[in-house]
Parts: sequence; structure tokens; C-alpha cells
Amino acid sequence: MSVLKITSQNFEEEVLKSDKTVLIDFYADWCGPCRMMGPIVEEIANTAGENVKVGKVNVDDNQELAVKFGIMSIPTLIIFKNGKPVESLIGVRDKAEIMGKLK
Repeated sequence: MSVLKITSQNFEEEVLKSDKTVLIDFYADWCGPCRMMGPIVEEIANTAGENVKVGKVNVDDNQELAVKFGIMSIPTLIIFKNGKPVESLIGVRDKAEIMGKLK
């Protein structure tokens, strides 16, 4: 499954109402560490399986989502289950750590 582009318009439908575990990467195009996370997030999207949905939120384009979830540093990854944030990871993380949190 590919990485979904999550915006304020589709956030509720794709994340909050999802019956799957959802991993959201809050990022910005100008952020160096975010660019390092990009391929890791893509790889997770391609290998996590059918029970996980992966999306990215550009904080510059969707500032209200960044404020709503208290994003102070990027990249920040938030894992949602049943429409609720259950885990937050700040900074560059490796695939194994993120996959472990998704289980």
C-alpha cells in the first residue's frame, strides 16, 4: 500500500474513522530529518500489511492538524488506533522500532 497524502479535508475519514492502525508522519519539505524519514515511511507502507494505513501530513499546508496534535518538532510520527493517538515518536527513528510500535 502506498503512503496517503493526509490533509485537513480527508483526516477524519482516513485516520479517525479508519478501522485499521494508522501511522501518520508529520513533516515539512524543507526539513532535513523529515527527508531522512521519507524512505523509511515508504518502506513501512509497502511492508506493514493490510492492517496498517500509512499517511503523511505536511505541517506547512495543514497547520491546524499540527496544532491539534501538539506537533512541536518534526518529524513526528503518531500512531492512531480506533481513531485515537496511542503513540508518538519524535525525530528520526529506524524501521524496526516503528514496526514494533505498530504491532
